[in-house]
Amino acid sequence: MADIPQVDLNHLGKIDIDALKSADDDGHAPRILLLYGSLRDVSYSRKSVEEAARILSHLGAETKIYDPRGLPFPEDDNDDHPKVVELRELANWSEGMVWSSPERHGTMSGILKTQVDWLPLKMGGVRPTQGKTLALMQVSGGSQSFNAVNQMRILGRWMRMITIPNQSSIAKAWLEFDGERLNAGPFYNRVVDVMEELFKFTVMTRGRSDYLTDRYSERVESAEELSARVSKK
Repeated sequence: MADIPQVDLNHLGKIDIDALKSADDDGHAPRILLLYGSLRDVSYSRKSVEEAARILSHLGAETKIYDPRGLPFPEDDNDDHPKVVELRELANWSEGMVWSSPERHGTMSGILKTQVDWLPLKMGGVRPTQGKTLALMQVSGGSQSFNAVNQMRILGRWMRMITIPNQSSIAKAWLEFDGERLNAGPFYNRVVDVMEELFKFTVMTRGRSDYLTDRYSERVESAEELSARVSKK
């Protein structure tokens, strides 16, 4: 693979946050959490989020990658487990996410699904995923497929996230990475496209998240709860 050039990020410019932000946005760097779905020593889903994090950081984002090693199964009902607490704190910290999974038996990996399963739709008065942006990536050992990203797109919708239109699927990933880096070429270019789009959607929507996720049915429910409390007094 030595004849394939490594990517130099210096050709990428930073994105102009001021051109995208809402009037009440302070212009801070978008906060992006990246999750991957394999614990193997040579994990191409991990390598892909590391490459995505490099791109996002170069564009001007603040990134954090969660290590799923040691995360228990959701059925263990262990909300106080340090890995669960860490994941939920990162979810609350983030304004957008990247999910990257290998395709296994035609679907996303259980490791990626377990991480999302530990993120409840609501924790107290906070919804850790609602209204936040999401970019999807998958890696495959064989020919190109979109099974994993399609399933994650359904999952992202269930988590009430703003899942961006673009997505990345890297076929025969073992040929596309030279060491820890994704080689220059069409797959790399698509990852850049996805990260640029995620960055832009995150800045454009983060200041408007409450408005975009305001629902009539929830306003009705809140009004009914308030009326019931008043009537009891």
